[in-house]
Amino acid sequence: MEASFKANELHCISDQCVKAFGTDTNVQIKTCKGKKYFTCDVCGKVFYRKRGLLVHYRTHTGEKPYSCDICSRKFSQKKNLDQHYRIHTKEKPYSCIICNRNFSHASNLNEHFRTHTQEKPHSCDKCNKQFSRKSDLKRHSCTHTSEKPFSCDGCNKQFSRISDLNRHFSSHTGEKPYSCDICSKNFSQKYKLNVHYRTHTKEKPYSCIICNKNFSHKSALNLHHRTHTNEKPYSCVECGKEFISRRNLNLHYRTHTKEKPYLCDMCSKQFSRKSDLNRHFRIHTGEKPYSCDVCNKQFSLKESLTKHFRIHTKEKSHST
Repeated sequence: MEASFKANELHCISDQCVKAFGTDTNVQIKTCKGKKYFTCDVCGKVFYRKRGLLVHYRTHTGEKPYSCDICSRKFSQKKNLDQHYRIHTKEKPYSCIICNRNFSHASNLNEHFRTHTQEKPHSCDKCNKQFSRKSDLKRHSCTHTSEKPFSCDGCNKQFSRISDLNRHFSSHTGEKPYSCDICSKNFSQKYKLNVHYRTHTKEKPYSCIICNKNFSHKSALNLHHRTHTNEKPYSCVECGKEFISRRNLNLHYRTHTKEKPYLCDMCSKQFSRKSDLNRHFRIHTGEKPYSCDVCNKQFSLKESLTKHFRIHTKEKSHST
């Protein structure tokens, strides 16, 4: 499919001569109140500039004339290539005026800025739920339909959007293309990198309206909010015990199944929770990450530090 632009006659409209394209071409020029506009014959979309139509037409032809000289990825528009190139150069020219975080794209800065303003301009036409990002609205919209046309070749899990399938597929390949420019930790998904980044910036843009406690990501706020409402939507099928999160339910369920999926590389001892494995592993490494602010004594477990700290609080109470 190729766009053919052949100017074969002139019409004077509002004392201006403009080119008109023949009816045998893929593009026709129309006039409205002295102005000209171009219509795509494939989908009917209207453009007021010839270049806008040319760029749009590539969505139908699949043409991608701009190629990255580093990774050879191709793009239909030069501006998309320029934006992509910043992945390689690490350039982030757009800065947030509130927290000084930098972004490679203006659109990413705009989305981030809404975490400060709490603006939610994207609304679901089914349930009126509002979102700060258009991508979040698209993801939510899938909850209203049961259609899942995209299937994983590895495990046959189905998804409503191809972007969700692509994210899931990294769990099979182990690919982690998103890297933190501060600590170089890699992530399989961009949103995981964004959440991780807040461990460096200490940014906590989500605030509880009841107790004003702040959180680095929305899911943590939603989970916390249930401590106020006492909502426990996850129930154990074995004993009926209820939990505020699916994670807590899964951890509890292992008390019934006796499952211990976390294995110590040193001594082969097994644990039902990863946090228990991490604590145990310090026996082998000798790591003591918890330090007393008063006497600088170090401990491998947080509860050991808490227990130790009572020595100092008792000393203070006796001295008074």
